Amino acid sequence: MKKTLILLSVATIGAMTFTGCKKKGCTDSTATNFNSKAKKDDASCLYIPTISIIGTSDTTINVGSSYTDPGATASNKDGSSVDVVVEQLADSVNTVTTGVYYVNYKATNENGSATAKRKVNVIIGKDNWLVNWSVTSNCGTTSFPLAGSPSVTSGSNANELVIDNMFTLVGGTAYAEINGANITMPEQTITVTGGEVTFTGNGTMTATGNIININYSYLNTIPLLGGSGNCVATYTKQ
Repeated sequence: MKKTLILLSVATIGAMTFTGCKKKGCTDSTATNFNSKAKKDDASCLYIPTISIIGTSDTTINVGSSYTDPGATASNKDGSSVDVVVEQLADSVNTVTTGVYYVNYKATNENGSATAKRKVNVIIGKDNWLVNWSVTSNCGTTSFPLAGSPSVTSGSNANELVIDNMFTLVGGTAYAEINGANITMPEQTITVTGGEVTFTGNGTMTATGNIININYSYLNTIPLLGGSGNCVATYTKQ
């Protein structure tokens, strides 16, 4: 009986010793000094700053437009503020050509640095089409006589363009559909003195938003002056 009591006492003391010797340390996995082996938090956790981006972290603008970044804020775990530095990297925003760019933020305290980034998509938008254009082409002066300064305005929906003063002398209104940098002119006919001009076209705006190349196919039924064929027109932003 004595032997049994002694064994029970030893086991109890061992259990109490094991319980009282739980490893202490930082148990927060978000801390820089997180200890996966710690069983009891000892309030020693250390934290890098937290960065909050002002506004949306995914922004879209038209090529050629200006861009002012709204910035970001940062704070320590106790709520005190930390300065945010905008880092100029190779992929920083370039509004003169289409692409995906980033604004990179960094905040540092005595425990280390935190980073965050804003994605800026620079695209061809409808506003890039609604400007003044000058036209040069190999379309000829009679069969498909494109005007040198057409008027481009918005159509009845978000993707439609209306092109007035399509041809020299006779004018005419044409319609086009845009999809980002691409333009499609479905088959259409403009009635002119002495006949009709039926045509289709498709083309692309350059990544800088200042040149459009359109391939036309046409049939002009005006006697003597008309004809059919294909030609290329270049529209340059003014």
